[in-house]
Amino acid sequence: MTKEFIKIGLVSISDRASRGEYEDLGLPSLKNWLDNALITPIQYVTRLIADEQTEIESTLIDLVDHESCHLILTTGGTGPALRDVTPEATIAVADKQMPGFGEQMRQISLNFVPTAILSRQVAVIRKHCLIINLPGQPKAIAETLTGLKDGDGHQKVHGIFSAIPYCLDLIGGPYLETNESIIKSFRPKSATKPSS
Repeated sequence: MTKEFIKIGLVSISDRASRGEYEDLGLPSLKNWLDNALITPIQYVTRLIADEQTEIESTLIDLVDHESCHLILTTGGTGPALRDVTPEATIAVADKQMPGFGEQMRQISLNFVPTAILSRQVAVIRKHCLIINLPGQPKAIAETLTGLKDGDGHQKVHGIFSAIPYCLDLIGGPYLETNESIIKSFRPKSATKPSS
């Protein structure tokens, strides 16, 4: 029996980084977090693109329809600036919207900065793929994925990644196992398989 794997699309959206004016930090920080957080083997498909709505849309469509990604995480382009069009592009390719992810990301970030209310991250489903817009800064990416813990290491506010494995189950994706010292996934008992 072949071991199940997950195919994850990582998309960093930045005009300047895509032109090579500075080093992209989004893709390395996402990979680092996922490599530590997941037990399930990962196959990555990465893209570094400009803040252009048509390019973002075509990239997301390609990653779902042709690359067959199960999960896509984007970083960048979710603020109120005129060039920030990631949410619009993401909604344009969606079959369903999943507003709880954006609500929870802003809730987590509000614990650190009042400007979290300016972020417009969304999450959607296209076919059998979950697409989530993450913040642009590596520190904020880790905070929203992991959530908040108190001084003793107990979870105070759940990170959004806790809900991703069960969401993937429900839309026909692979069974995702996490490293519980980083992030504990939540599933009903009836949906939990014995650990491999």
